[in-house]
Amino acid sequence: MHQKRISAPKSWPIAKKRHKWVVAASPGAHSRDAVPILVVLRDLLHLADNAKEAKRILHSGNVTVNGRIVKKYKAQVGLFDIVAAAGKHYRMLPNPRGKYQLTEISDEEAKRKLVRIDNITVVKGGKLQYNFHDGTNVILEEKYGTGDSLMFSLPNYEIIGHYERKAGNKAMIVGGKHSGETGTIVELKKVASSRPNMARIEHGDIQFETIGDYVFVIGNGGG
Repeated sequence: MHQKRISAPKSWPIAKKRHKWVVAASPGAHSRDAVPILVVLRDLLHLADNAKEAKRILHSGNVTVNGRIVKKYKAQVGLFDIVAAAGKHYRMLPNPRGKYQLTEISDEEAKRKLVRIDNITVVKGGKLQYNFHDGTNVILEEKYGTGDSLMFSLPNYEIIGHYERKAGNKAMIVGGKHSGETGTIVELKKVASSRPNMARIEHGDIQFETIGDYVFVIGNGGG
């Protein structure tokens, strides 16, 4: 099925009224906001002028997402995914308008991916299953907290880093009016009501508050 452009997720950086339809992402790990790889190649990277050319690029086997070759044109690309195409590497990030953008990164940076622990469940045998922001999950013996971030190596997905959700650590805001900004966590506030938890972030010489779910920890010590 296709997706009407006018009702496409706001995070998709596409023209809404130039054409009526746009390809829809196939069901997968990410949420509905994930962008189909065809749209990534054509509308974000401008490597193709139309869908036919984008499909030809995919069929060549030279496009990867998180270190794995992708040939299906509806394959999802979401927040913090790593895309390799045309000899370059990119990371999917939000821009200040809340739309996705691909930021070029080095070959070394492309060997690792950051995920956020959105929730933890207990499975058979009392083991802990960690469920990540991109819909993937893994069972680990190590104990981490909800909201913490883990750095995985690509493409073998081994843990190479852990960033705790706490004051003093560096974070990126992935939603709201401060989308795309990075800063240091000053305070995490738990709200005793149905309202969302909040966080206070220091960005340069200013501080601002944002919804806790918009905070994505990306480093230790604010550096």
